[in-house]
Amino acid sequence: MKKMQILLILIILSSIGVLIYASKDLSTYGNFQMAKDSGVKTKVVGVLAKEKPMEYNPAKDPNYFSFFITDNQGEVEKVILRAAKPQDFERSEQIVVTGSYRNGHFEASDLLMKCPSKYKDEEIYIKSKEI
Repeated sequence: MKKMQILLILIILSSIGVLIYASKDLSTYGNFQMAKDSGVKTKVVGVLAKEKPMEYNPAKDPNYFSFFITDNQGEVEKVILRAAKPQDFERSEQIVVTGSYRNGHFEASDLLMKCPSKYKDEEIYIKSKEI
């Protein structure tokens, strides 16, 4: 075999490996009810339920953070994240948690926050100017 053919085969095999690795983290967007019913990894989009308590005590367990999220259907559920509390968590506009429903709560493996934009005032001003 020529060196070019071997190189091409290696590139193809590594591409297949990357695709297989990436496909393991495929999860669907849904709500808490879908997560309860399916039992599979689900991404839930919602907002922080600020009227409910948050629990984070780094002296006791720095990798335990619990909070409540209201999903897009209006359902409020307890979420447990086995990681440190993100900075400015209370200021987030929207939260996406990835995980599954276990033992009466949503166990999150990942968390993504949409924080307020520093340009938000300018965006509002531009919109009101167009009207």
